[in-house]
Amino acid sequence: MKTSDFDFDLPNSLIAQMPSEKRGDSRMLVINRKNSSISHYYIKDLTNFLNSDDIIVFNDTKVIPARLFGNKKTGGKIEILLLNEIKKNEWNVLIKSSRKPKINEELILCEGIVFARVIEYKDDGCVLIKISCNENFFDIINIKGHLPLPPYIKRDYLNKDVLEIDNKRYQTIFANKLGAVAAPTAGLHFTSELINEIKSKGVQQAFVTLHVGLGTFKPVNTESIYSHKMHSEQYEITKTTADKLNNVKNNNGKIFAVGSTCVRTLECQKEICANHGETDVFIRPPYKFKHVDAIITNFHLPKSSLLMMMSAFTGYDLLMEAYEEAVKQKYRFYSYGDCMLIL
Repeated sequence: MKTSDFDFDLPNSLIAQMPSEKRGDSRMLVINRKNSSISHYYIKDLTNFLNSDDIIVFNDTKVIPARLFGNKKTGGKIEILLLNEIKKNEWNVLIKSSRKPKINEELILCEGIVFARVIEYKDDGCVLIKISCNENFFDIINIKGHLPLPPYIKRDYLNKDVLEIDNKRYQTIFANKLGAVAAPTAGLHFTSELINEIKSKGVQQAFVTLHVGLGTFKPVNTESIYSHKMHSEQYEITKTTADKLNNVKNNNGKIFAVGSTCVRTLECQKEICANHGETDVFIRPPYKFKHVDAIITNFHLPKSSLLMMMSAFTGYDLLMEAYEEAVKQKYRFYSYGDCMLIL
């Protein structure tokens, strides 16, 4: 299949710039793969599709304030996006500046509290830098850093009121393990009330960790989808989670994965077991799913690897029909948008 097969027209007005007024108010488009039906609900209706022998899986990663602003010694402005720490104080980053810094050039970040030296430019576009500061780096970026919102969400970083909303709403309520540079956005729809309703129905819950990195939002630029290479992302499945999931499968229950990150974490293994490491799995048609039975997910960008993953699960024609219907019904798209449930 070609990357162009996954293109679609989306009015800019449907790209959500802010979260819904209240967490948990999102609309939910439901796709039933068995009868190819498309219907319209709200996320609060999710429990109607769950049975007591099912399990719902969340990603408990937490977004780090990975966007740092600063300048070169020459005065030129610079913006850095932290991706992952290779070893203590050495980070893979993306750098945005009018002229790219030279090797060994020093950068001044976080209002002069943090200094960084450029070590290496890598073939994949990442830059290796070495951080130095007199205080704990994570303590500093928790105060001076900004959450790395996707580029389609426009922000004035001087508007503190809006940034305060982002600080609350661009994290899931179960975010626990620091390490992601983007939120697992399907999880943003869940409230304590909804989770309690799910529990009261007897549905089990489990958590995996996948630290969302460059691999999730890297665009597919190859003509053929099969030529695209994913970046690796760190994941972990605990023994508690593995045991719960296997028990549900052995008793003919269904695994509901909340978001593409949970799908990647589960599907990167032949058998579900306690494990941690890195995965660069790229799920696209044709792919036979081994573990996941249903997916809650947001609406994704045209020609993205995430759209290709959902196509592999749903079927190409049905998914593109659903997206056409979502546009027609004015669903809100992307990270702060509405969601879909694929059964």
